Amino acid sequence: MIRCCSHFESSISNQQSSIDNPLLRLLLPFIIVAGALGAAVYFDATPPRADFTFINRGEVFTLDPQRMSYMQDFRFAYALYEPLVRWNNENDSVEPAAASLPEVSFDQRTYTFHILPEAKWSNGDPVTAHDFVYSWQRLLWPDTAADYSTLLFVIDGAEDFFNWRTSQLASFGVDKSRERANELLDAAKRRFADTVGLRALDDFTLQIRLRRPCPYFLDLCGFAVLHPVYRPCVEGWVLSDSMRQALREHGWAQIEAPPMEARAFISLDPATGRIEQKHEWSRPRKLICNGPYVLDEWRYKRDMRLKRNPLFHRPEMVKNENVQCISIEDANTTVLAYATGDVDWLTDVTAEYVPDMLAERGVYEQRHRAEIDLFLAQGLSLDEALASCPAPQSGERRNIRAMPTFGTEFIQFNCRPMLPDGRKNPFADARIRRAFAMAIDKNEIVNNVTRLNEPVVGSIVPPNSIAGYRAANGVAFDRTRAMDELAAAGWKYDNGMLNNASGEEFPVIDLMYSTRTQRSQWMMLNLRDQWQDALNVRIELRPADPKFYGDSLQYGKFMISHGRWYGDYGDPTTFLDIFRTNDGNNDRGYSNPRVDQLLEGASRELDAAKRFRMLEECERYVMDEEAPLVPICQLVQVYMYEPGRLNGLSEHPRLTQYLWQLESNTTH
Repeated sequence: MIRCCSHFESSISNQQSSIDNPLLRLLLPFIIVAGALGAAVYFDATPPRADFTFINRGEVFTLDPQRMSYMQDFRFAYALYEPLVRWNNENDSVEPAAASLPEVSFDQRTYTFHILPEAKWSNGDPVTAHDFVYSWQRLLWPDTAADYSTLLFVIDGAEDFFNWRTSQLASFGVDKSRERANELLDAAKRRFADTVGLRALDDFTLQIRLRRPCPYFLDLCGFAVLHPVYRPCVEGWVLSDSMRQALREHGWAQIEAPPMEARAFISLDPATGRIEQKHEWSRPRKLICNGPYVLDEWRYKRDMRLKRNPLFHRPEMVKNENVQCISIEDANTTVLAYATGDVDWLTDVTAEYVPDMLAERGVYEQRHRAEIDLFLAQGLSLDEALASCPAPQSGERRNIRAMPTFGTEFIQFNCRPMLPDGRKNPFADARIRRAFAMAIDKNEIVNNVTRLNEPVVGSIVPPNSIAGYRAANGVAFDRTRAMDELAAAGWKYDNGMLNNASGEEFPVIDLMYSTRTQRSQWMMLNLRDQWQDALNVRIELRPADPKFYGDSLQYGKFMISHGRWYGDYGDPTTFLDIFRTNDGNNDRGYSNPRVDQLLEGASRELDAAKRFRMLEECERYVMDEEAPLVPICQLVQVYMYEPGRLNGLSEHPRLTQYLWQLESNTTH
């Protein structure tokens, strides 16, 4: 693919240190007004404070794991559902979850998992191998329109089935009818069972046959989109008393499913033949899950509450009886809400004065450098060392922290031959893309725009993030060469205008960004100025709300846009696969046979070192020559929490934070 509070006295001290900052004095009236409104909305009408409370920037998009693609959604997948295996978010190892660690065949292609008999759904039904077959089938079927379907292409027959079902649906328009849709669905189910290497050998034995050895497959099994869902819940089975009793005694896989008209949440679209999913199943009092928590309440764009799942088979893991997530869109309001003292953790600090707050932490650490180093030498963590030091003085703080991540920020080009309005797309030409890449001064962005001094990168894979892998260098900043690339592509200046040989003027560039954070706006403003200055092109900024922004990316309705990607598993392909021609996350519409061949060749290579060399060449070619996107910097994640109060926070770059692992050590 990335991605807390103090005691009352410390809160006042931290607020005062913020007010002492000149920039914050300018912003304070806005913060107070926005914060007062936000606090009234988010706190006054809420139930009693949960054991652990945190703030999410923005709303959760979905609680359907197969449809997830955003970090805030993944966080809830890990709380509500339990996968076959889970990641240890401290050392990046894999450990048992709903199943024991698998038996792996000698050829490393067959994985056999044994589901733990004590694993239960929140309605008391056992978790079975059939649940994983059904859930992974949902992820794979094109009907679901999941972003991560291609992750399962490592399974024998999965890619062929996906393409077959896609073709089957495409041909449906020739003979439209509900009966025909049912016939195609039945045929697809038979083909899946016969050709895809995913089998429930019995209720508690799951066997997976890979198309070839996959060194990261076990890691993949812990990723959010592969978490299981409960079929009768997802489909909304309308059951008679006798059917309900049979389901409880024998499991849903052993009884005949109700007819489609007796399923409340799915249907067959007679116009397309597709399975249509309604989303009411993932609401409070309907959602059945198998993880550490169950969904207690969800007030859209306000808050979400989870409570301990009494049937979870590892109750000792769960640190809190209940968890509250408060959704606040405005970046400044999140900081004020944190400062009230009613919040343990602010997950994503993006207020425009973050650099000033981080500078205040730097002042605090510098003043206590000797003490911190002494505590670290004694084996304490950095948070424990900070908590052991005296409280911050005016102009200092210790409740904010920037952490490096397994993620990259970039700008991306629409690489499709034609633009949505039917015009020829200039960015389909790699020379044009390289020209724009060469005209970007990335240091200008991280030093003077974001002011977080993030590491500037030329690769999509963060350098030194994967042992044994050498990241690409990328296109270097060189405005003279940028002009040469434009000329080579047939664009030259005539009377100050960039024209081609036919006298056509270079089109006005549509530069799209999401309004979710001001950071995106600042970066795009700076890039507009850099490109207009270096290339003398005309650029129009197009802000878009997050939902419209995502849809525009998916359907190629942009020329250049802002983007970021967090890796989902510990292998270079978690970044490089987004350049595959048909990958669900290939928003750029980029397609290159050589890239597809390099990735396919690497997937067949059994020698780990040789495989990495092939992936390195793939990234070098994409980043240095093709430039469908231009990496700007390695992302950092900024959290707010009080050291010594929040326990269980992982420092691993993947940013996998388990809500059941986090706790506040302060009695509220």
